[in-house]
Amino acid sequence: MTVGTRHRATAIGLVAIGLWAGLALSTVAARGVPPFELLALSFGVAFASGLAVLAAQGRDALARLRQPIVPWATAFVAIFLYHALYFFALATVPPARASLIAYLWPLLIVVFAAWVPGGERLRLHHLGGAALGFLGVAILFAGRQDNAATATNQIGYLAALGCAVIWAGYSVVNRRFADVASEMLIGVCGVVALAGAAVHFMAETSVAPSGSQWLAILFLGIGPTGLAFLAWDHATKHGDISLLAPMSYLAPLVSTLLLVLTNQAPATVAVGLSTILVVLGAVLASRGGGPGTSAGRAGTAASGDTG
Repeated sequence: MTVGTRHRATAIGLVAIGLWAGLALSTVAARGVPPFELLALSFGVAFASGLAVLAAQGRDALARLRQPIVPWATAFVAIFLYHALYFFALATVPPARASLIAYLWPLLIVVFAAWVPGGERLRLHHLGGAALGFLGVAILFAGRQDNAATATNQIGYLAALGCAVIWAGYSVVNRRFADVASEMLIGVCGVVALAGAAVHFMAETSVAPSGSQWLAILFLGIGPTGLAFLAWDHATKHGDISLLAPMSYLAPLVSTLLLVLTNQAPATVAVGLSTILVVLGAVLASRGGGPGTSAGRAGTAASGDTG
């Protein structure tokens, strides 16, 4: 893998981060649809739209869905468990606190990536950038109002922590499947939709979405739960994961700014301070990433690895 290929893959990861930034706004627009019904419908849209694109490309493209069971199972468990734990956490503990704990995953990616055999070298600018980003998100969530009456359920906090560990672990382990086509995620989305539907019919009452809710569901399916997962899959396999991790803190920041711009959330000093810290963290993490630097040389040396 060349340095240019690595940089392009990292840029594709930023597409995923940008799409995830629209998750909160679209989820607000779909408010009223039960969580697992929303999960089933949005991932169902992701599967149907992705399958249509593959079908238009012919039989060879559809064949990319057929991949070894290990990467299939890994992706399914990570995506489904993350969303199941996240929905449970938000239903049992204050949402801002649950979100903050769940957003430990970019910081954990930096740490995990240094631990796995053949992984990224842990560099101070990566760790510092991730820490600044987390501090910015902590300030962002600290400014939100919570319902303290639900703050006593420790299982909910453990579920939020589970989200962080699962997504960080998956993002790092996914490098082991660098030779597996990212289109596999389209099939995984279909299985996640079926699993979400099963839980929905067992535990929830169905709601017929309105027109505006369907628009939100379509956006969720095509973007944050569709194209975003394909982009993140490619980026974590071939890009600079130690840089992607701090950059991921842009997602909750941009998400909040979108809510502010659409009058769904107030503009506060906390939002401004968070913006400064997250941007500084991203800039710090990106230092030393060029081909002539130590980080760039490390990336070139690792380019022969598939894991």
